Amino acid sequence: MAAGFDTVSVCFSKGLGAPVGSALVGDADTVRRARRGRKLLGAGMRQAGIIAAGALHALRHHRERLVEDHARAARLAELLADLPELTVDARTNMVLVTTPEGSAGRYLEALAAEGVRALGGGSRVRLVLRQEITDSDVEEAAQAIVRAVATV
Repeated sequence: MAAGFDTVSVCFSKGLGAPVGSALVGDADTVRRARRGRKLLGAGMRQAGIIAAGALHALRHHRERLVEDHARAARLAELLADLPELTVDARTNMVLVTTPEGSAGRYLEALAAEGVRALGGGSRVRLVLRQEITDSDVEEAAQAIVRAVATV
């Protein structure tokens, strides 16, 4: 999956349920420069062990259930596939929605009015499924998204 890339970042919070944290994988020089850049931007941490413990717990106890998030993302994309003027694509635990150019902001506002939190800009809206999301949440979210899209 990572062939052709110099670095890979793995987030421990989105699908794995850790409170915060990511890992960067790359060659030694790239990782050294990334660490220095992080510190220059004020992101140095003391007492990082508690964060590492959360990430370790997530890796040990939540990794197998990522398949459920991926299946739920695929289901959400399936439920949204026929929305007019939108392209919907499930990728791992994320559903990426392509809107007409420059209209993502209007869609984000409509989604927020229906209680659906999403990120995006330009022509992209990103929906992320995580550990707490259930099958019924996906069905409810799809209905809310359909209502929101009808108002844009």
